[in-house]
Amino acid sequence: MDRKATVDVIIPAFNAARYLPVALESVASQSFSDWRIVLVDDGSTDNTPQVVAPFIAQLGEKLRYIRQDNRGLPAARNAAVRASDSEFLALLDADDVWLPCRLSESVCALRQHPEAGLAYGLVTHIDDDGVPQSTFLGNRRHAEGRIASQIYMKKVDLPCPTITFRRSCIEEVGLFDEAMRATEDRDLWLRIAQYHEVAFIPRVIAYYRNSASSMSRDTQRMIDAQKHFIRKHYGSPGCGVIPRQAAYARIYKQRADALKAQGKPRAALLSALQAAATYPLDIDNLRTAASLFAGWISSR
Repeated sequence: MDRKATVDVIIPAFNAARYLPVALESVASQSFSDWRIVLVDDGSTDNTPQVVAPFIAQLGEKLRYIRQDNRGLPAARNAAVRASDSEFLALLDADDVWLPCRLSESVCALRQHPEAGLAYGLVTHIDDDGVPQSTFLGNRRHAEGRIASQIYMKKVDLPCPTITFRRSCIEEVGLFDEAMRATEDRDLWLRIAQYHEVAFIPRVIAYYRNSASSMSRDTQRMIDAQKHFIRKHYGSPGCGVIPRQAAYARIYKQRADALKAQGKPRAALLSALQAAATYPLDIDNLRTAASLFAGWISSR
């Protein structure tokens, strides 16, 4: 039996042959070397097997390649988790990229905070061609500690390519929910955070790719998934009436921002007003509605 690595790197891949070499090279370039990759090819129809082949030859037992019929992102991640055996599990999607410090920072954070179930850090967004765009700075007010309620309300975001969590947490709260085809990551982070603290790494440790095929660009699908997430966890620890209203308002505010960017000021205003009416205690909801209203009036 192969020796266990300290970290198993969980990589799901579906028709991502264009990006996969850069992702795999970013793991191979880590300053922390005690890792193993578990790569699950979720029924790709492109040339993913051919792209992976030289990496298998190069990395040997440090790369386990599993091919399965297409079952979706949560199922692919779960297959990788089941095939892993390390103390820590680190996420990397096939189109994202790690900085060389990614694993060393994450392992250090979890070892320094034994009460934390997961650790995350900051990302810089890149486009299809890898050109840097903006940097996600996080919400420092709710960045770490017991933040289950903030995760539920989406007052804090935990970027997937920066997430590392303990295997023991999976044994405690279960795997990714395969019935959820979006927001399944936030669902697991919330379940872990309801039992454990969250550790925060205040520096950029990964690049997050905003590709044209990204699931997050399907606005309605993401809204429906977030509503399902809110309903699923309502009534659990940290997810009461007020957090539920704040969570719904967050959805409407984000939709308002998206509609504004699409050049739909009236629809954006209506969504912002819905956010303000749903949770008027958040000054940002009122500020957004007021700003959009002023812009709509001035354009008439």
